[in-house]
Amino acid sequence: MANVKMSPIGLMDMLYFKNKKVKREQIIENTPLTALVQDYASNRQAAARHPNSQFFTIEDIQVRGKGDVRTYTLRRTDGENPAFFRAGQFVVIRQVIDGKLIARPVTLSCGPAMTLEGKIQLTVKRVEQDAFLSAYIHENWKVGDEVETSGPQGTFFYEGLRDAKKVIAIAGGSGITPVFAMTNAIADGDEDFDMTVLYGSRTKEDILFADEFAAIMKRTDKVRLVNVLSEEEAEGCEHGFITAELIRKYAGDGTYSIFAAGSQGMYQFLDGEAEKLGIAKKYYRKELYDNIGRPWMYPGYPMEAKDQVFTLKIKMCDRHFEIPCSANENILVALERAGIAGPNRCRGGICGWCRSRLLEGDVFIPEDSDGRRAQDKLDGYIHPCASFAVSDLSIEMPLKK
Repeated sequence: MANVKMSPIGLMDMLYFKNKKVKREQIIENTPLTALVQDYASNRQAAARHPNSQFFTIEDIQVRGKGDVRTYTLRRTDGENPAFFRAGQFVVIRQVIDGKLIARPVTLSCGPAMTLEGKIQLTVKRVEQDAFLSAYIHENWKVGDEVETSGPQGTFFYEGLRDAKKVIAIAGGSGITPVFAMTNAIADGDEDFDMTVLYGSRTKEDILFADEFAAIMKRTDKVRLVNVLSEEEAEGCEHGFITAELIRKYAGDGTYSIFAAGSQGMYQFLDGEAEKLGIAKKYYRKELYDNIGRPWMYPGYPMEAKDQVFTLKIKMCDRHFEIPCSANENILVALERAGIAGPNRCRGGICGWCRSRLLEGDVFIPEDSDGRRAQDKLDGYIHPCASFAVSDLSIEMPLKK
């Protein structure tokens, strides 16, 4: 048997670890018996910044445009400041309507500095195809009512590590709200980039936040507004549509990012214009959230499924449901119509909050709204908010989070 030689350094290491146990036991024995910390400051900060729910009281209602858009000023009911957010983010409104819990994302239409006053603002356009919530809000919300929202959500905000210092914001109709929030943040000093806003409206009467934009441009030279009217000509406004040529006119030389916020039809048109510009993918960002509808408008939709009603079976832990599911509405809407409160946040296929497993059947998922991870696609997972039944279905879904 070979002799094992131990170097002085190795021997010291062995003695160190041998004595470590004794020292640890001495420390434990000499430590006073005090209660463990139950509430860590880091946990309090996390809860304040990322609350599951916030409760507000409606303080003011402002009617805009032709009356189909309203801005609601909400004050935190408990007197605390609302969770700070990045300009461009949204909150999810939770509202019980006819005994059914309805949830919809609504963009914060103010700068984050307003949270320091204990308030936020939401701007809601009445949209008939989303009669679940927008019509209810317009007809029922009044000053003094209490409103529940989630904490801030979404990734449609400026990020200096990714986005160019110069931003061309393209907005259509009520899609101006996240862009308006960003311009407020720039004027307040919470964001630092240059933004030229190309705002598409049908007529001058349809322009939202006109006076507010004028006030912002007096406060900062980093914001410029260009109104683009499609159905009338007016002094000081561009006429027509927001084309690649118009974008080049106002973007000038150098690198720039495009931030787009509007309808699906606007996105489909703008995709072609962005291709003409040859803009890199990282510099072309769209606000992809909202209740996705009219699936037949997307490329690749099987038209034979349109207007059909299929059977949807849902498994939620030990609960089982069987409901009708229209091919014209996403699966999450079918659940809400049946009074089933499934988990949801962005409703645009991106966040993954409603992630569920497709057990049987076929669905159509618009490519632009397919935010699933690559492995989820292989394993058969879907996001119900962005999935449409094209056959009878069976899914496994988590309980409401």
